[in-house]
Amino acid sequence: MIAFDFEYYQPLILKDADEKYRQARLLGEKAVYFNGGTEFITFARKGQVEADVIIDLKTIPDCHRLALNEDELVIGAAVTLNEITESDLFPLLGDVVKKIADHTSRNKITIGVNINSRLMYKEALLGLFVVDAEVEVIGENGRERQAISKLKLKEGEFISQIFIPYKNLQLPFVSLKRTKLSKVGYPVVSIAAVVKDDEIRVAFSGLTAQPFRCIKVEEILNDATLSIESRIEKAIDKISMPIIKDLNGSEDYRKFVTAQLLWEILQKLEVKK
Repeated sequence: MIAFDFEYYQPLILKDADEKYRQARLLGEKAVYFNGGTEFITFARKGQVEADVIIDLKTIPDCHRLALNEDELVIGAAVTLNEITESDLFPLLGDVVKKIADHTSRNKITIGVNINSRLMYKEALLGLFVVDAEVEVIGENGRERQAISKLKLKEGEFISQIFIPYKNLQLPFVSLKRTKLSKVGYPVVSIAAVVKDDEIRVAFSGLTAQPFRCIKVEEILNDATLSIESRIEKAIDKISMPIIKDLNGSEDYRKFVTAQLLWEILQKLEVKK
């Protein structure tokens, strides 16, 4: 049960959503964007989030788009994880997101919610970081397009669409995830990797407080003068952010799992010793 009253608004165009948000703020009301609802409802029931105005983005056609243009794939922020997987338009992302939650939940969880989650994992970002994806952000400056690797939403901004270059949709890839107990759960470590221009690109979730892609880590993994064992050891040492320690695993355990996954990835992508 949600223990607070709120106004529920369903805009039909992006501009109306932005204007409603700003009107609410001028009135001293707290407005939030609603895009899928699973996470908001969970936190609201726990009393961890409140709002005076809820703006539902699922009614905006732009946010439901899932289509190929001449040079890119467009994914609306309200497209569900299962829709992405079942479309098979972007196999890597489809493989990454089908490991999130269970099938029933993925019918409700949207790509926009996942990449802007309150939780640290945001696993869908892995499939986007390694392919130079961009996002369209709606806010006080209108519509702005920016690299997802540099995404940092300001107050009142929301993501409407995601763009992936057509040339990057069918790259050789590997997507692996390890959880503490079962296949359905938060990752101890989750990794997505592709090969582009004969170079490995790799992104991580669960290892640190935020998902990341690190060029220095990739440079080491692509260093053919080193053995695979040395590449993996040096790559992990190159991670500058603190490694998470929680109930899912210690720092040493996460490093151990990361090393195992990187070994498997390098073998599957046929990286030479």
